[in-house]
Amino acid sequence: MKILIDFFPILLFFGAYKFYDIYVGTAVLMAATVLQMTLIVGIDHKLSAMHKATLALVLVFGTLTLVLHDERFIKWKPTVLYAALALALALAVWVYKKNFLKMMLGSQMTLPEPVWMRLNAIWVGYCAFMAALNGYVAAYYSTEAWVNFKLWGYAFPLIFIVGQGFYIARYLTTDDAVKTKEAGTEVAAANVALLPDTDKRV
Repeated sequence: MKILIDFFPILLFFGAYKFYDIYVGTAVLMAATVLQMTLIVGIDHKLSAMHKATLALVLVFGTLTLVLHDERFIKWKPTVLYAALALALALAVWVYKKNFLKMMLGSQMTLPEPVWMRLNAIWVGYCAFMAALNGYVAAYYSTEAWVNFKLWGYAFPLIFIVGQGFYIARYLTTDDAVKTKEAGTEVAAANVALLPDTDKRV
């Protein structure tokens, strides 16, 4: 059920774009993301920081796209979100000596401190890569190619999540593994919104 909730905004966006245009697709994406967040609140009784950031960026960049009739805003939204996340994770550790990943997920699994630090560095690298990749496609390829990239580009976060799961599995206890199952849904969500488009959860 949660997987369907995570993915339906991008699927609706893709369908609206194919049948109409980028502007109808953007309006559909905005409405679908609001509905998505409403469902998440109904299920989890709260929104994560990533969900809130995704919702805000989708609404702000979507509104700019529609009002100014300029598709560049919605196309660059994923790059802004990924870059902001990479910067926040990096500054938190290297300047403020705080590990946001551990703060968000520490209650769901117990990992050695060096593993938390490596995970944080991996996330910084992944988010920087995705920000650059989306920016490159948005800048040098057609809108049609970018929309297609948004769809098949989901392979990147899925591969990232699976690879991350294999990496931390060796450090988890049985109890942690059960908790991490739920955490994994959240991380997946984070990636989905991050994706060349949305928001959500490790």
